[in-house]
Amino acid sequence: TPAAERPARTKPPMLIRLIPKVFYADIAVGLDLFVRCLGFEVLYEDASVWVLGRDGARVYLMQNAELAAQDRPELAIETDDIDAIYAEVAARAPEVLHPNLRSVQLRPWGAREFAVLDPTTVCVVFRQW
Repeated sequence: TPAAERPARTKPPMLIRLIPKVFYADIAVGLDLFVRCLGFEVLYEDASVWVLGRDGARVYLMQNAELAAQDRPELAIETDDIDAIYAEVAARAPEVLHPNLRSVQLRPWGAREFAVLDPTTVCVVFRQW
């Protein structure tokens, strides 16, 4: 719709979601973590990018060994039922449960969390407030 045809905004624009980009030297490692272990679906792929999603969560995976060597991120995904997500991940891929947070725990900041860790040390923390 051209700008002239849109109604004037009465409130500031809203940010909807932050979508991380994670680099892997071997994209198969990232696909294993997010698709097999965490139940994401491949929404798009080409020679350099894979867009994955599950419910409202999205992640871009990129194969680039140089950038993968520079950064191994920690990502957080908020959920409305951490116990169900934990049961699913623990049944599907118990080997990826993070050694320091391998079960749902109440954290000092008031959130309940558990985490997974892939062989390249990409960490995904699941959180429920």
